[in-house]
Amino acid sequence: MPKKLQRKQAWRLPARATRLPRIRKRIFAAILLLLLMHVIGTFGFYTLSDRTVSFSDALHMTMITITTVGYGEVIPLNTLSERIFAGIFAIGGFGTITFLFTSLATFFLESDLDYSLRRSRMEKAIKKLSGHYIVCGFGRVGCNVAHELVHTRREFVAIDLDESSLMAQLEHFPELLYLNGDASDDELLLASDITDAAGVFAVTGDDSLNLMIVITARQLNPDIRIVARCHEIRNVQKMKKAGADVVISPDFSGGMRIASSMIRPHVVTFLDEMLRSEQKIRLEEVHLNKHHRLCSIGELRERCPTCVIVALKDGEEFLFNPEADVLLGAGHVLIVMLPPQGREELLSALS
Repeated sequence: MPKKLQRKQAWRLPARATRLPRIRKRIFAAILLLLLMHVIGTFGFYTLSDRTVSFSDALHMTMITITTVGYGEVIPLNTLSERIFAGIFAIGGFGTITFLFTSLATFFLESDLDYSLRRSRMEKAIKKLSGHYIVCGFGRVGCNVAHELVHTRREFVAIDLDESSLMAQLEHFPELLYLNGDASDDELLLASDITDAAGVFAVTGDDSLNLMIVITARQLNPDIRIVARCHEIRNVQKMKKAGADVVISPDFSGGMRIASSMIRPHVVTFLDEMLRSEQKIRLEEVHLNKHHRLCSIGELRERCPTCVIVALKDGEEFLFNPEADVLLGAGHVLIVMLPPQGREELLSALS
């Protein structure tokens, strides 16, 4: 098993079947049973009175019998069968009401306890991460970022102010590690283990909040890579000065892509395949350090035949289609084309 997959299994949050849905069903069942008892009791007392009372009196008799409040008998209970009927309803009603209120109390207590336990276990799981990414803002853009991280087998933590948005995404991200709160808060970013993270995505829908996230993240980890989302072009330079490595304006980038799709349609299609395809070849980059196997390009091609080495970045210079005798060194960045599972194979070849 690849090392990356082994480590991923170590940080996955253990599945915990919450009791809240089961308690909700119990509350719903108790309410239905209570309504059913009122219907049966109303018709029962109406029939036992030989239809000499109104339905409202029969309903009132049912309510005081079920709740055992003892305001007096609206309908006289003279025969043994009438008293047995009333006694059964009194016992059954009291049990149902008790069951309903205990379920409600359990639900509210369990909600608080469940949240505390989930938060505690989430933070423990996050502390086991290293080299992960932090996605600040889990709306449409944040979810698209998360999909790409999942497809490329990268670990991440999601942060959003709206917990309901995070919970709604659990269907698409069953193993989602998340924190609820303001992503610009120091304590929340520290709880997401920013000191051991590889990068931060500031992709909320608010430029001001993204700016504060950039400032806070840069203060907490001066070496971390930060990519920020920016709606207003005039705020791009502010975010870069605040510490963002890359600032992307969806409106500007979208306009450029639309124009390129008209002028260079095949180039755009090719790049889309490289960047987004889940089944075909993808473009990837690998940052080399002293812990990697620093061999020649030719030897790497032999050890990893599925990858196509597009370029080698050395400092600010790019060497496209490097020759076989070019030696790899710490600090180099490899840009390669490989199949979805090829990243693990490439990292194995460099280990």
